[in-house]
Amino acid sequence: MADAAAEAPPVRLVVGLGNPGAKYARTRHNAGQRVVEDLAVRLGAGRFAARYAGEYAEARGPHGPLALLVPTTYMNDSGSSVGPAAGVLHAAPDQVLVVHDDIDVPFGEVRGKRGGGHGGHNGLRSLIAALGSPDFLRVRVGVGRPPADFRGDEADWVLRAFDEPADEVAALLDTGLTMTEAVLADGIDAAIARFHARPAGERARARAERREAVAGDEGVQEPPADVPAS
Repeated sequence: MADAAAEAPPVRLVVGLGNPGAKYARTRHNAGQRVVEDLAVRLGAGRFAARYAGEYAEARGPHGPLALLVPTTYMNDSGSSVGPAAGVLHAAPDQVLVVHDDIDVPFGEVRGKRGGGHGGHNGLRSLIAALGSPDFLRVRVGVGRPPADFRGDEADWVLRAFDEPADEVAALLDTGLTMTEAVLADGIDAAIARFHARPAGERARARAERREAVAGDEGVQEPPADVPAS
């Protein structure tokens, strides 16, 4: 993992996706924006300034200068902010890290990804078009899918405020921040290995359960084919 991280180019631009304005600030769709705002505080980046159709700040990252960007376009047009910023910074797609909400990741979990499709996420769709490539890095903040009794579609769901307990939402955003910092320090592959790992002992428990299931099956005596079961 260390060799791979050493060979990978450092991240130059971190993007937090969301929609602008107080109306959307606490919605699920703005989880990525909130993580990057917290990252700016953690890095001592100072105040954001209006630039690249977004809020822009600069900081010192683990491997050199780092730009932080929160587009103030609406989500569907995020690429019109990120594309020009990446161009001026000479940041290749694999030097751009995008933090975004993801309904396909259960609430409370965070996952990393290198490249891939947009999965129906309009912000990612716009970025792929603007950067001319899907190969940017992602930190996917799990906001979960709507419950069966939710009245509305997926767009309605992500534009709603979190209704989970505040401490659980805070923990989710903190995990997103921690994984983002891990990507910046150690690379996406090392961060994925760390955050996607199963809890200690889970694999051993799973193996033991499989052995017990097999032993139980072997202990059941099937009657001969010509003898009816009682």
